[in-house]
Amino acid sequence: MCRAAGWAADRRTTATAVRYTLEELATIAPGRTVEVRVPPHGAVQCIEGPVHTRGTPPNVIETDAATWLRLAVGDLSWDEALGGALVRASGQRAHLEGLLPIASLRVGA
Repeated sequence: MCRAAGWAADRRTTATAVRYTLEELATIAPGRTVEVRVPPHGAVQCIEGPVHTRGTPPNVIETDAATWLRLAVGDLSWDEALGGALVRASGQRAHLEGLLPIASLRVGA
């Protein structure tokens, strides 16, 4: 995301962007069926359905910060991320199709 704008983000900025977009995901898709993890910056539970309360959730999505931010702004599609093994998704409901992108990035506006 930052590269598209012509600058590099430091760790603190990246962490803030990841946490913000994860919170936005939880807002647009409330629930506790799927856990989305972007270590070490954050994790949220989202998407309506069966609620999981103990141990490892049955539906988990995990990726790195750069991939998550590309997904969040639409620079990378869900199918591209899965096909390129950039996202680990386990569980029958572990998908974010139709929920991404979360925000759009306007460069030079």
